[in-house]
Amino acid sequence: KMDSTEPPYSENRFEEIKKEVSSYIKKIGYNPAAVAFVPISGWHGDNMLEVSTNLPWYKGWAVERKEGKADGKTLLDALDAILPPSRPTDKPLRLPLQDVYKIGGIGTVPVGRVETGIIKPGMVVTFAPANITTEVKSVEM
Repeated sequence: KMDSTEPPYSENRFEEIKKEVSSYIKKIGYNPAAVAFVPISGWHGDNMLEVSTNLPWYKGWAVERKEGKADGKTLLDALDAILPPSRPTDKPLRLPLQDVYKIGGIGTVPVGRVETGIIKPGMVVTFAPANITTEVKSVEM
């Protein structure tokens, strides 16, 4: 909301907020150097998709993380630089059940989200704590 600072587009106010947020995210266990801080105005579109002329003092953002460095100038650049978390496919299958449907002509259909591991048709799986073992016929998304 850089358009609503006093004065509008104030570098001092941006740095003040950046300092406060950095302190907070450090307290909760995140590295502030891995967070992109971008002064924007959603109302006017400043620094959302394109660099704004209303913020001549802003030179861009840069982040450092284990996977490498990234930099940019806009919010879109920052969003594009977010790395998706790695899926733990090398771990044992963990699929918390959310529901079980009994569909006539098809059978019992367990529903859930794969948290770790992989599931494929033909696999034999065991449901805990009932210790029921069955073969996976199909996987739907």
